[in-house]
Amino acid sequence: MVVLATKCYVGGDARGRAIQGFDSLVDNEIGDLAVEWEIDVRDDDFVAVELSGADATAAGNALAESWGEVGTAFEPGETYVGTLDAWDDDGWLLDVGNGTRVRIPAAELGLGTGTPGQIRDRFGIVQHTPLRFVYGEPSRLADATRDRLYEWTRGEGSGRVNVNSATRGRVRATVNRAGHADDIVTVERLGLLEQSIVCPADTDPPGLLASIGPHLRSELKCVLT
Repeated sequence: MVVLATKCYVGGDARGRAIQGFDSLVDNEIGDLAVEWEIDVRDDDFVAVELSGADATAAGNALAESWGEVGTAFEPGETYVGTLDAWDDDGWLLDVGNGTRVRIPAAELGLGTGTPGQIRDRFGIVQHTPLRFVYGEPSRLADATRDRLYEWTRGEGSGRVNVNSATRGRVRATVNRAGHADDIVTVERLGLLEQSIVCPADTDPPGLLASIGPHLRSELKCVLT
């Protein structure tokens, strides 16, 4: 079994659709291998994939590479993935599974000035977004994570709208229904239920947020370039 560093925290029909969509993603990733799989959601909301067959190990490694893997033990200096769970004046708390949270102190975020809450707002990081970190005393955000977030604020176009609690397909459908299909570049998948809408230069991210917000029971945040 591989426990992936992405969560399924919605309920009802939305949960079923999310798992069905994830099954298609798994099929795209490892469907050519000699492996069978079964998807489950643990009590802590992390997605687990039970694998069997001759290529089970290779399949698990491929999924872990794509989604990150929830660790059971942590070694100083090694890089892991957690999901943004909470934030306060002292830093961010990342959920790393089984009720364990790792604190990234404010001084170890490495994302410029401001309180941890202000930094989260500036970079548009919605709750549950998977983030890589380097474990230690103290732990810090991984360089790859910092670079990715800075890239969001320096990229071409006018910025992004980040969304949680919705699949990529649901976000795309909502953008289309709101009449903005031609006003976005693409929807990037950050996690199973966390997406990033990339806006071109002539799209106003706050305006897009205001248009699609009423149609999504989600946290939405803008990233401006």
